[in-house]
Amino acid sequence: MKIKTNIFRISLVLILAAAGILCVYAVSNDHSNAAPNQNIAAPRNSQPVDRNQQPEMTNKTPRGQSPERNAIQRPFEPSGGRVGGGNTGGGTDYAPQLIAYSVIFLGLFMAAYYLITYKKLEVHPGNEKILILTILCLGLLLRVSSATLMDGHPFDLSLFRNWATAAAHNLFQVYAASRSIDYPPLYMYVLYLIGKLAGITALSPYFTLLLKLPSIVADIATSFLIYKLARKYLSAEISVLAASFYVFNPAVLINSTFWGQVDSFFTLIVTAAIFLLAEKKTGLAAALFAAAVLMKPQGIIFLPVLFFELVRQKNLKSFASAAAIALSTAVLIVLPFALSQGAMWIFQLFSDTLAKYPYASVNAFNFFSLLGANYTRDISTLFLFSYHSWGMIFIVMITIFSWLIYIKGNSRLFIAAAALLQIAGVFTFSSRIHERYLFPAVALSILAFIYLKDKRLLLLSAGFSATVYMNTHYILYWTSKGVHAAPYSPALVITSLLNMLLFGYLVKVLYDIAITKKNIPVTQQQTT
Repeated sequence: MKIKTNIFRISLVLILAAAGILCVYAVSNDHSNAAPNQNIAAPRNSQPVDRNQQPEMTNKTPRGQSPERNAIQRPFEPSGGRVGGGNTGGGTDYAPQLIAYSVIFLGLFMAAYYLITYKKLEVHPGNEKILILTILCLGLLLRVSSATLMDGHPFDLSLFRNWATAAAHNLFQVYAASRSIDYPPLYMYVLYLIGKLAGITALSPYFTLLLKLPSIVADIATSFLIYKLARKYLSAEISVLAASFYVFNPAVLINSTFWGQVDSFFTLIVTAAIFLLAEKKTGLAAALFAAAVLMKPQGIIFLPVLFFELVRQKNLKSFASAAAIALSTAVLIVLPFALSQGAMWIFQLFSDTLAKYPYASVNAFNFFSLLGANYTRDISTLFLFSYHSWGMIFIVMITIFSWLIYIKGNSRLFIAAAALLQIAGVFTFSSRIHERYLFPAVALSILAFIYLKDKRLLLLSAGFSATVYMNTHYILYWTSKGVHAAPYSPALVITSLLNMLLFGYLVKVLYDIAITKKNIPVTQQQTT
């Protein structure tokens, strides 16, 4: 047994060493864009083409269809491609490899789950720490290596590069210096650090990699959080598998490592907030919920979950404390910018950001896209109401149902499930939704499984992983080819239908657990 243990550990070290060598080789051969000169008042091209502006119309429109529904945008001119004319396409050159990786990933984890569940495959207690450490380090090294293969999404990375440069020049004047910024201020602090690092001569060639690094690290941190939480409630084997499922998940990998978006960073904040709230640390959770809203506006989607738990506690002091902590956190983040922008500036920023995308769907494969309304103005009428009005109606209905589930469940263990219901429902049936907004569902479905111990939630996690990946890859692929609005296609139809089916199945699963009390664990019944 000791010999087998030593062989196992040596194998892990060799795998990690190989990944490290690959990472060093990839980074040493990377030629990302250097940081622009920071001795200027604002970055050049501070307002590159916005991928979310209304698409240009094609010359011909099929009879009986709105021009907006068939709009294909002009090819873009990225403001920052790789030096020397390298690859700027995020999804074209590596599409076959990414698809192949996704298929292999699915097969391997189905096999691993089968071996653990039915063949009773066990992790030796002495190997658990080195195994999870290897998995997390391997995930980090492979991400860094893969991040050098692509520049990422041409518009988003160009924007982040310009914002980081402006922030590094003068952080608290960044909104005046770069008028294209539509993000709340929390991530500006991160971009400030990236801009400063990219201004160092030795690091300047790795500007693109530096922009991707916060989300890459956030992926690893979220995986570790999943492991630590699972270890508290589940076996070592399932805990390691859950962390591995997230860290090697192609839906997670494509967002942070290839696209270069910051949804992973946002998801880490949301996941940590849900974890803390479920573990009775309401004050810290309130601070993170406030931080999530000031990271991305869609953080508002999760605020009802905090409200549900505070109401369930029936403690006015707890309610007031959470409100005070959330407000203090918001003031701490916003105040340095508000001193020069004005007291009402943050509200105007949110209003402008939310009004910037007046479409039924912004490349999100959901109910409205299924109806052919991708990039259709949301003031257009669908039956009796506009798309926007229908979206608001659906949000209210989803939130009421989430509260019903929470009331009937009457346990803090339903926090992750309620958050999952919120994001899945809003993504599927609301307007002005982007292709990446379902991303947190992958982590939240794992957390819901850990707390509620219903295996159907694992199936939902796999399902959301599939649809998040398909939506993200499809949009990244077409954007890299210069097409802005996703055309109505079998991929759109299938993915949209799957998202609707997954949401319906989630409703059924939570209804079974919370209302009919099917498959409810004894430990949950005793937990408040």
